[in-house]
Amino acid sequence: MTTVNRKQPEVAPVGAKAGFFEPMLCLAVEKLPEGPAWQYEIKLDEYRAIGVRTRSGVELWSRNKRDFSRRFANIAHALGAVPVETVLDGEIVAVNGDGLPSFSSLQNFGDGAAAILFYVFDSSVLAGTDLRGKPLATRRKMLRELIPSLPDTIRFSETFDASGAELMAAVRSNGLEGVVAKRRDSSYKPGDRFGAWVKVRANRGQEFVIGGYLPGSATFDSILVGYYEGRDLMYASRIRNGFTPAFRRALFSNFEGLSISKSRFGIFSNPVTADGRRPDGRGHEEMPLAQAAARC
Repeated sequence: MTTVNRKQPEVAPVGAKAGFFEPMLCLAVEKLPEGPAWQYEIKLDEYRAIGVRTRSGVELWSRNKRDFSRRFANIAHALGAVPVETVLDGEIVAVNGDGLPSFSSLQNFGDGAAAILFYVFDSSVLAGTDLRGKPLATRRKMLRELIPSLPDTIRFSETFDASGAELMAAVRSNGLEGVVAKRRDSSYKPGDRFGAWVKVRANRGQEFVIGGYLPGSATFDSILVGYYEGRDLMYASRIRNGFTPAFRRALFSNFEGLSISKSRFGIFSNPVTADGRRPDGRGHEEMPLAQAAARC
């Protein structure tokens, strides 16, 4: 039986074998770069995740070092088939009955029977070999050779042989999130967002940072969201509706341990809420970006 390691991860130093690596990030751009130096992948409605296989067991982490191994136990279990001393970078995706990614199904996993899959697109360490200095094309070739030997829960995130414009049109027509372009010669740089990987959203919506909440009787009444102007986090709105009871409880549990003494909203663009209360709620450390229209 594979052991799941649930201790807080330690960031793996340069030259180390398997361990938690802060994932390499995409730079948001308005237009996809073109040319043979770039490859294109579909950006799915998902959770970014890092899967780790060591001699002592498996670990499954969010990009912000939250333990995903209990929540997505099927993926953690599948990681037991991965070669020892391997780190996989990918996206946890819920696929609905139509075979399309569904972020709402992913949020409410446990309420329904959506298929939860781990689409892997990169590997920083594979079977004890540090691949971070290798070109993306080399890393993906090695990854493609590995994936067929793994459980069906872990899948290879394919690239598409089409122009950026053609792929964006197909993504928009299918209601998908967007397209990621990556330089084929790019090395893996944990935590960097320097332009070797870029993303374009196809179906745009305003992105907001969750900066706090207004308390409710058991969990929260509403969450407070904002956006950055330079270094200032500007208050935008509070969001009360659209949460299932299970997701409301799950989201509230993530607030534990994040409380701070002062609100992160330094400037309020709308200083009073609809019911007359100031929107300074209970402050929290910044959480991952949430797309209010689809993700709150």
